[in-house]
Amino acid sequence: MTVHSQGAATAPQDAPHESGGPHTSGAPQQPQPTAAGKKARKKAPTPRGTTSSPPSGRLPYLLIAPAVLSMAALLLYPLAKNVILSLQKVDRIEFIQRKAPFNGVENYTQLLGDGHFWTVVVRTFAFTAANVALIMAIGSLLGLLLNRLGKWMRLVLSMALVMAWAMPIVASVTVFQWLFDEQFGVMNWVMRTLGFSGYEQHNWFETGWSTLVIITILVVWGSVPFVALNMYAGLTTVSAELYEAARMDGANGWQTFWQVVFPNLRPFFLITTFLEVIWVFKAFTQVYAMNRGGPDRASETLPVFAFVEGQSQGHYALAAAISVLTIVMLVVVMSFYFRLILKQEEEQ
Repeated sequence: MTVHSQGAATAPQDAPHESGGPHTSGAPQQPQPTAAGKKARKKAPTPRGTTSSPPSGRLPYLLIAPAVLSMAALLLYPLAKNVILSLQKVDRIEFIQRKAPFNGVENYTQLLGDGHFWTVVVRTFAFTAANVALIMAIGSLLGLLLNRLGKWMRLVLSMALVMAWAMPIVASVTVFQWLFDEQFGVMNWVMRTLGFSGYEQHNWFETGWSTLVIITILVVWGSVPFVALNMYAGLTTVSAELYEAARMDGANGWQTFWQVVFPNLRPFFLITTFLEVIWVFKAFTQVYAMNRGGPDRASETLPVFAFVEGQSQGHYALAAAISVLTIVMLVVVMSFYFRLILKQEEEQ
């Protein structure tokens, strides 16, 4: 209380109210949030730049269920039926009589003891190695060329590569058969024009070796565009500062490739080689359409060998066993690439 000269008493302005609550003296009282405000705050959208928690419960499994069921119907079921067929005896007689007696691993024993089967296996691996090496080498060189060319020349070369890549396999096989035709082939005319003798109606498909060489040219021609275009796309991600630094250090083109380009594009080379091995190893149309695995089955690879044994020879169960062994071999080969890819991911 303050007493003025007139004797009137007044209360101080900062005194608390008689009905004051628990708030501190002099501090304004904050309004309490209402139920509607709490509900609106809960429904506020997630701020940009933040991530919400992934869905839990059964929702993720329901989302991937259609893809899993489709793969099971289109891949796992035929594979299981093929494995079962490889353990049975089904030739033409059994096929007509609708019988499929179980004979265990007899088909596999017969194959593993057959010299012709191992000849086809060696031929398939040699064919795959030669094709993949040529595809990766020529495709990488064309990718480097695309990176060096000007705008219009790059466009022309890219269009040519895309057209070669987009051509149907059967159509390209027909073109190559015309090129190497015995009577009217362009290659015989070219060899005669260059002064080589013995190319009057020369049969380029006379031996299995020459047939495989032609098929190799066809496979490389159709597969190089994929590697070249992807190589060029990868080169665009390499910083120009790295090339400049290598140039200042006195590195030549070969050293720049191995010290700058290859380390930065190592994942590209691993994945592309992985895909090319699979595609070439299981190549069927090019080999069969070119000369049906001939002459005298001397150009057969494992896929063509399985088809001929099943459809031409009528050994359906034996063909199934060949396909199963082909899958096993491919998985074994691919396991090394899986290890390299996993090691690369761990290093990163």
